[in-house]
Parts: sequence; structure tokens; C-alpha cells
Amino acid sequence: MKKMSKTTKSNCITYLMAFVLFAIMQILVLTGNVSSLLQGLLVPLCAYIILAVSLNLTVGILGELSLGHAGFMCVGAFTSAFFSKCTVSAIPVAGVRYFLALCIGAAAAGVCGILIGIPVLRLKGDYLAIVTLAFGEIIKNIVNILFIGRDANGFHISTTDTRSLGLLPGGEVIINGPQGITGTPKDSTFAISVALIFLTLFIVLNLIHSRSGRAIMSIRDNRIAAESVGINITKYKLMAFSVSAALAGLAGVIYAHNLATLNAQPKNFGYNMSIMILVFVVLGGIGNIRGSMIAAIILTLLPEMLRSLSDYRMLIYAVVLIVMMLFNWSPKAIEWRDKVAVALKRNRKKEV
Repeated sequence: MKKMSKTTKSNCITYLMAFVLFAIMQILVLTGNVSSLLQGLLVPLCAYIILAVSLNLTVGILGELSLGHAGFMCVGAFTSAFFSKCTVSAIPVAGVRYFLALCIGAAAAGVCGILIGIPVLRLKGDYLAIVTLAFGEIIKNIVNILFIGRDANGFHISTTDTRSLGLLPGGEVIINGPQGITGTPKDSTFAISVALIFLTLFIVLNLIHSRSGRAIMSIRDNRIAAESVGINITKYKLMAFSVSAALAGLAGVIYAHNLATLNAQPKNFGYNMSIMILVFVVLGGIGNIRGSMIAAIILTLLPEMLRSLSDYRMLIYAVVLIVMMLFNWSPKAIEWRDKVAVALKRNRKKEV
């Protein structure tokens, strides 16, 4: 039997790590060793992992700083929740309805990624970050002024209030401005969310190690050299950006279908969310998919696990952030990790 390639081995380790984490958490839940508070965080945690992995495709693999990931998540969340709310009676089978919601949310966010990416990806560095941040805020504010209702005459849209919709008796308000959408079917489960993590890993890892992925990384390393050998810069940048946006929309669907009421607040779809996702990527290691997953898990669960230490939990949280940053980016830490890796390789060769 031929030995696996280095790429295949690395991918298998990533999948295995995700499976082991899922199995451990599932065992803890079934044995009653996980509090109800932590159980409520499992589905959002899966959404954060997908967001971190997808943003790493833009920041780590493409090499462009984007702060609009929460905006794409918001698009996926509200389009899918709107679809589910409207089709509860028409599609009574929850699995079919949820699958269609996933497709619609991811497609809507992907289309927004293409529309935003065409003009925005001509920018670089801080300018790109500012424009994508503005996009995320625009999406959140549009959702907060949007009122959509439905009656026998069809859908009614307004940006003023529910009265201006002019609904007939028996009509239903679906999106109620700042109050958002109420009554979305809670179809997201931990098992389905983990399956979507595997789907995200499959898409991202295969893209990274494909011919297109190598072209994307060559653009990141040296744009002029990549263009000189005939690589279509616009095509591959737009590909990475739109795939990343679609996966963020997928995370938004998971997030939306885990809440009874979905509204666009700064803490869940605003600037703070975009920064938090970027923190996952930076602390886990830019371009490091496994690191992004680990950082998302630690930084999501740690504040809740330290809740009993109310006076010190944010201090401990800050210390963990600093330690992770030093471990990933300090030259001495990188040098030490390289030495450990070399020593482990030597020991393996001796054993063989």
C-alpha cells in the first residue's frame, strides 16, 4: 500500500480532529456532563467555526483583509429565515425545508460576495478592510429598517413601519424592522451543524490544494509574478471571496435556525462580530485551518466556562489571548516550535 501524500495526511488529521472533538462533546452531552448553558452554545459554536475557516480562505489563503464577514452571515441568516418562515405550511417536512434554506442562504451570500467583490477587490489592504466593513454595516442597517408582510394579495414591503404595509385582515408580518423575524423553525441541531463543518472543511481544503488554490496563493505571494505567467487575478480573487462569502452565509443559516427571534444587532451581525471572527483567524494562525477551529472553540467556550469566576474571567480571557498570540507569532516561539518538529521527525525516523 502506497504511503499517503503529505497533503492527504494533513487533511485526514484535520477531519480526524473535528470528528474527535464532536465525539467527545457528544459523549459529554449524552452522559449529562454538560450544562444546559454550554449545550445552548454548541450550535453557535459550529457556526463560529465555519465563519473562522471561511474567513481564513480570504485572509490567509488569498491574503486580503476583509471585515465584512458578519454582513455575509447576516444575508444568509435573514434570507434563509425568511424562506423558512414563509414555507412552514407549504413544506411541512423539516429536513427538506432546512436543506433548501441552507442552499438559499449560501447562494444569497455568495451572490452578494460576487456583487461586492467585483468593485471592492480592486482595492488593497486597509482600503479593502474599510469598504468591506462598511458593507457589513450597510446590510445590518438595511435589515433594521425593512418591514415585509404577507396577505392574500402577496408580499408588501415598507421601510417605515408595519402600518404602512397595508395588510388585509389575517395578514402576517414576517420581517418587523429592528424586531427582526420571530418564529423561525429551530431546525439547526448539533449533529447537522457538525456535518456542515465537515462540508466546509471539504470545500476549503480541496480548494486550497487544487490548481485554483495554488493560483490564489501565488496571487497572495506575488501578484505581479502571478499576472506575468498568465494567471487571471480578478477571476481567482473573486472565486476565493465568493466561496468565503457563501460559507459565511451557510453559518448564518445555522445561526438563524437556532433562535426563536432573529434580529440584526451589533453584537451578532455588526462590527464586533466581524472583529471576533478575525480574532479567531489571527490567533489560530493566518492560513492555518486547524488553528482557526481551535481558536474559535477556545475563545467561545472559555468565557462561559469561567463564568463562576465573575471577578477574574475577563482577566483570564485576556491573558489567554496574549499567550495564544505570543505562541503563534513570537519569533522565539516559532523557533522553538520548529525545533520541536525537527526533534519529533528524528525520533520517528529512529523508531522506523
